[in-house]
Amino acid sequence: MSLVCAISNEVPEHPCVSPVSNQVFERRLIEKYIAENGVDPMNSQPLSEEQLIDIKVSHPIRPKAPSSTSIPAILKALQDEWDAVMLHSFTLRQQLQTTRQELSHALYQHDAACRVIARLTKEVTAAREALATLKPQAGLVAPQSMPASQLAGAGGEPMEVSVQVGMTPEIIQKLQDKATVLTTERKKVRCSFKKMSGLHSASVPGILCMDLCPSDTNKVLTGGADKNVVVFDKKEEQIIATLKGHTKKVTSVIYHPSQSVVFSASPDSTIRVWSVTGGNCIQVVRAHEASVTGLSLHATGDYLLSSSEDQYWAFSDIQTGQVLTKVTDEAAGVALTCAQFHPDGLIFGTGTADSQIKIWDLKERTNVANFPGHSGPVTSIAFSENGYYLATGAQDSSVKLWDLRKLKNFKTIALDNNYEVKSLVFDQSGTYLAVGGSDIRVYICKQWSEVLNFSDHSGLVTGLAFGDNAQFLSSAGMDRSLKFYSL
Repeated sequence: MSLVCAISNEVPEHPCVSPVSNQVFERRLIEKYIAENGVDPMNSQPLSEEQLIDIKVSHPIRPKAPSSTSIPAILKALQDEWDAVMLHSFTLRQQLQTTRQELSHALYQHDAACRVIARLTKEVTAAREALATLKPQAGLVAPQSMPASQLAGAGGEPMEVSVQVGMTPEIIQKLQDKATVLTTERKKVRCSFKKMSGLHSASVPGILCMDLCPSDTNKVLTGGADKNVVVFDKKEEQIIATLKGHTKKVTSVIYHPSQSVVFSASPDSTIRVWSVTGGNCIQVVRAHEASVTGLSLHATGDYLLSSSEDQYWAFSDIQTGQVLTKVTDEAAGVALTCAQFHPDGLIFGTGTADSQIKIWDLKERTNVANFPGHSGPVTSIAFSENGYYLATGAQDSSVKLWDLRKLKNFKTIALDNNYEVKSLVFDQSGTYLAVGGSDIRVYICKQWSEVLNFSDHSGLVTGLAFGDNAQFLSSAGMDRSLKFYSL
């Protein structure tokens, strides 16, 4: 069996074997390769001349070295050149193989990069479209200062404040922190309903709005056409306080979640802050120059949002009574009919007299989205507790549901002809939506199918509120009655 050199592919004259790769080489070729590279040519492992192992084979007797002018010397020179060519050729073959591998890897990376770029381009396009949708669709007026009113401190008179002081970074950070807490603490609660007869008839001639105390749902707050605000104890079935001061009917009321304080708004253009324990008005905030149509308390419990027929919405500090900011949409030039904070408190919605629903960014004080679709003035709006849905009602006898993630209307509940929607409210779990107006209708969310219908009121239902975990549903109406539907 003849031996073949792994480099030249010829029978070697002085064969040797590499212990690193176990390959046979011509000694002179492998020594030259080791001198240049210091590694085994087959696996690139370190190799020295001392490691080479000679293979004993029978060789013919070679003549002595000829002189450089002889033919044998020329042949020797040619042999050396051939050896060099063989080494170079071997090196080129190795480099070619390496280059092919690198090219294959580069092509694979290029293909992967193209796919990533295509995906990112698609996401950027979608983001730009979403951004274009959220851009303000109408010019807005920067917050303008309102003339300051005199602060009265003598004679037990309430303070009247209407000075804009602006939203400081500390206030904005407080709003952001509260939104983060609310986002992480939401709970999903399942509930069911059973109907009970009315427990109490209010003593005021027509109830226009109502709210429950979040910390004690036995306490009910109502505002009436008689200009009074009444705090009623459902458990004891007695009036706790009758708060008088408005010069016109009371259209919006809110019970503070942790303090014995309530808020009310009226077409007399004022917002009043009342002490329940003291039974008196402790502040009057004059944020508007026309009827106040909507009132909403921020999740921090420190700020009030109000809307008005003067086309402005205002953001006020309840601790100081100062108006922090006041904004309008001059391009629209239309009265606001209602207002409601999103559960996270960083955005809010307003309804307008020309059937538009506007979503506002509180920190930037800009209109970020508009929801057209109703054909009459918007009468009520409500956000679901999980923050995904917005329910709106108008004088077109319909309730529309909006997906705030996709910014579109995904469901319209057509009500009876001439049905007047006066109040909308989600329960705390976001499982049920109650609609008040010509009667009371309860819908289960996601399916948006009607599950309950109460028609006990003889007049329009003007206010609705769920108890804790939807253990009961309370309602107020123009028939001067306050009713509770319990489990």
